[in-house]
Amino acid sequence: MATPPAAWLTVQTTTDSEEKARALARGAVEARLAACAQVSAPVTSVYHWQNAVETAEEWQVLFKTRAERYDELEEHLRAAHDYDTPEIIATPIVRGSARYLAWVTDQTSSAVGL
Repeated sequence: MATPPAAWLTVQTTTDSEEKARALARGAVEARLAACAQVSAPVTSVYHWQNAVETAEEWQVLFKTRAERYDELEEHLRAAHDYDTPEIIATPIVRGSARYLAWVTDQTSSAVGL
């Protein structure tokens, strides 16, 4: 028996300043593409870019959303992000508090607050 797709996701991106991370977080939450977003302390990223190994300080942003809002969230992040190829990855939420997941569902509904 196949496992059904996850109804909720944690979506992650990174950027090179706390100010930019906060702006990405706020924009997605204000647009109701994510119920919430957490901006983490700086992390050190090591990656290949333009034929060189780079090391950079970045801030991670974790968004909680419904799977059906992923495409809109990704589009929003691509438009708002200043990286050529931003990290935008989604991890399924396979279990969680029923009350919390209901809240995520409610907060990512376009009808909230109307």
